[in-house]
Amino acid sequence: MESGWLLWGLPLALLGALLLELSPRLKFRTKVVSYCALCLLASTLTVPVCLLRHGGRTVHNMRIIKNVVRSFKYLYGLRFEVKGLEHFEVKGPCVIVSNHQSVLDMMGLMEILPDRCVQIGKRELLYFGSVGLIMYLGGVIFINRKSTSNAKSVMSGVGQVMTKDNVKVWIYPEGTRNGNGDLLPFKKGAFHLAIQTQVPVIPVVYSSFNAFYNPAKNLFTSGRIQVEVLPPIPTSGLTASDATDLSDRCRTIMRETFFRLSGTADRANGSTPGLAQ
Repeated sequence: MESGWLLWGLPLALLGALLLELSPRLKFRTKVVSYCALCLLASTLTVPVCLLRHGGRTVHNMRIIKNVVRSFKYLYGLRFEVKGLEHFEVKGPCVIVSNHQSVLDMMGLMEILPDRCVQIGKRELLYFGSVGLIMYLGGVIFINRKSTSNAKSVMSGVGQVMTKDNVKVWIYPEGTRNGNGDLLPFKKGAFHLAIQTQVPVIPVVYSSFNAFYNPAKNLFTSGRIQVEVLPPIPTSGLTASDATDLSDRCRTIMRETFFRLSGTADRANGSTPGLAQ
C-alpha cells in the first residue's frame, strides 16, 4: 500500500506543482478557490463560537469575526498600511462609505472595522452556506438590490436601528465590485440614509489591488494595500434634495484619494468609465 502511494502519489503531486507553475490561469483559479474554501472553513468554525459567546445575531459578534479574518492576510502575504483611524472616533452613529474592488475586500474591511459597525450586503450572500450564516450572526443587513421598494424599506429601517442602537453602518456606494482602476458612479442610498438620520459620512479609500490581484491577468500574489480613513463629512441641516451633491462630493474626494494612494494621480482629472459588469 505504501509503495503504491509512493509510486503514484509523488508523481501526481509533482505533476500538479508543474501545472501550477506552467499555467498562470490554473494557479490563479486554485488560489481563488483556496481563498473561498478558507472563508467557508473559518466561518464554519466561528459560528459556534459566536453562538456560545453571544447566543445569536448581534453586532458584538463582529469583533470575533474581525479577529478571525484579520489572520488571513498572513496566508496571502498582504500588508495593510492604514492612516486616519482617529476619524472613526465620532460620537454616535455614522455612515461609512468605501470603494469596492474584489472578493478580497473582506480582509480590508475587517482590518479596520470599528466597534459597533454593521455592513449592508446583497441578499444573495445570505445563502452562501456558513459564510452567509456568520454574516447574519454578525448583524449584516441584507437588501434585495433588484427590488427598489425593498431596498428603500430596509434602508429606512436601518436608520431607525442606527439611532436606537448607536451603530455605525458600512456601505459600498458603487453597488458592485469594480477592479477597473477607477470608481464607478455612486448610488445614492448611503447618502439618503446619512441625511435622513443627520449623521456624518466617513469615506474610506483602499488603493488599487491591480498590482497583486487582477483576474484579467490571472494575477494573485502578495502585495501592499494603503488605506486612508478621511475626515467625517457632516450632514446636519441637509435635506433629501442635497443627497446628489453629497454623493458627488464624497466621490470626488474618494476618487482623488484613490488615485493618489494607487500612484495614478494623473488620472484624477480624467473621464469616468462606464459601469462595469
